[in-house]
Amino acid sequence: MRSNKYLKAEQALLFDSSPGLVAGVDEAGRGPLAGPVVAAAVILDDLKPIKGLADSKTLTPLRRARLFDEIRARALCCSIAQASVEEIDRLNILQATMLAMRRAVEGLRLKPKLVLVDGNRLPVLDVPARAVVKGDALIRSISAASILAKVHRDRWCVDYDQQYPQYGFAAHKGYGTAQHLAALREHGACPEHRASFGPVAQVLR
Repeated sequence: MRSNKYLKAEQALLFDSSPGLVAGVDEAGRGPLAGPVVAAAVILDDLKPIKGLADSKTLTPLRRARLFDEIRARALCCSIAQASVEEIDRLNILQATMLAMRRAVEGLRLKPKLVLVDGNRLPVLDVPARAVVKGDALIRSISAASILAKVHRDRWCVDYDQQYPQYGFAAHKGYGTAQHLAALREHGACPEHRASFGPVAQVLR
């Protein structure tokens, strides 16, 4: 059963839309000082409901990991894409995020009739799209996309931590924690640090 929260939000957004596949899109990694920004797009299957979908930030890592596998198995289709550190530094983080979102939508096996994007900005797409503020807490497909993006990026951080253990990426996931800032001052920046972000730029001077 869908929760009333999801039902009301989806009905309000879709009441004037013709029937068709709807994709939810969200990103992870806009704020960190290192690593790619990741986006995901998900088209859910109404015949295979997934319990427990919610904004990824409200879920435990274990719950996110389990839902990640369930979404990949039960969704009609899904896609995960990213924009690199080089693209973030060249374009700026907002434009790189829009690029990652566009890549995620373009990577879907099925073409959606409508795309719902978390937040208040839309990437350039060749299908109709709507921005949904706090969509990751209101729209099931956006919740699913937020989980895919978050888990994928967190796993990237854990893998990269093995290459550069001195920075502690597995713990802080690239965010500017006291531990991370101290490591930056001590070791300088690594290849995956975002040179256009203030704390990184300071150590590169």
